[in-house]
Amino acid sequence: MGLGLAVFFADVDFYPKMETRAVASRKPQLRRAIHLLVAALSMLAFPPRAAGQISSDLPNDLAAQASAARMQNDVPRAIALYTQGVQQNPKWADGWWFLGSLQYGTGAYIAARDALSHYIEMTANAGPAIALRGLCEFETGEYPQALADIHHGIALGAANQPRNEQILRYHEALLLTHQGDFAAALKAYSFFAKNGITNPELLTAIGLAGLRMPLFPKEVPAEQSDLASAAGDAAYRYLAGDESSAAQAFQELFKHFPTASNAHFLYGYLLFATNPDAALEEFQEELKIAPSNPDADVMSAWAFLIKNAPAEALPYAQRAVEHKPLLPSAQLVLGRSLLETGELNGGMEHLEKALQLQPDNLEIHLALAKAYSKSGRKDDARRERMLCLQLTSANDPTERP
Repeated sequence: MGLGLAVFFADVDFYPKMETRAVASRKPQLRRAIHLLVAALSMLAFPPRAAGQISSDLPNDLAAQASAARMQNDVPRAIALYTQGVQQNPKWADGWWFLGSLQYGTGAYIAARDALSHYIEMTANAGPAIALRGLCEFETGEYPQALADIHHGIALGAANQPRNEQILRYHEALLLTHQGDFAAALKAYSFFAKNGITNPELLTAIGLAGLRMPLFPKEVPAEQSDLASAAGDAAYRYLAGDESSAAQAFQELFKHFPTASNAHFLYGYLLFATNPDAALEEFQEELKIAPSNPDADVMSAWAFLIKNAPAEALPYAQRAVEHKPLLPSAQLVLGRSLLETGELNGGMEHLEKALQLQPDNLEIHLALAKAYSKSGRKDDARRERMLCLQLTSANDPTERP
């Protein structure tokens, strides 16, 4: 699934003037060779120690033969020799690293995952290995663990090399979409738009996140392929900063797919930060198409709160909670709407429900601090303010050691 785009990303530096269609039409053998090169570049970019280090616990000729086979790109022989080496010495960390990396390049993802796990057990803060294990887990369908490993690997520096960053960010965004975290997925995809990186599969993937469809590109039904691609193209233009072109693309999207769910929501969502009034119009259009869309109700309520119109926000917030009571943002916006229309107790009740659903949400703690202060619960208000400071510090990179 991710192979085609990973290959394209690898090609960006080698063939900067090449058309996307030319990349997609390459022979499978060449695509596989380039994929192996991607794995090799990852290894060379992040060597666990010195690339040719010989373990004192192995016969020098075996370790040297394995290293030579790897350097000569004799992958089957290198895998066989590294396998023999780690069987003789299970504590040979470098052997596990190179074995897992080479197995990943051949598509032996389960074996690669297990080899990399051995290496990770012996190596502290092994960001590249953790990230590569995440890519293996992506291919084996272990999606929650894949996302956790990719996030962890990126945090440890696995994305510091541009080519690795492109591959990891793309898989991160795919997995965020698959688990339904569409806002985070769009944020991840903005990396590609801001760097001018694109291809048809990427546009489809962005469209899926924007249309709130928890699918991978290969899973898109044929009848929805054009919709996903058009939505992705329009969103890509906006994320790239070309708002005029994006506006035209969205109008074309609405013209060709007038009843598509979440198309207007997507445009409104993108507009919201800089033009909440225009965003509200899009959310209203969305609710004409899908009256029971709780996300559009939530965002409409927020837009009215920004306009200082809590009474107008209230019915949207109430409807969002009615349709989706376990949506933290729905409980939050209803709590805020009730507070600002004078219903203090009802507001606190919904804010506390929101907190149960999402304990680390800074906005909920801020709203509760205000509500508790208004109600005279000074100790509770102080506690919430302290929690706000802790959350702000935890999310600020400058505060980290």
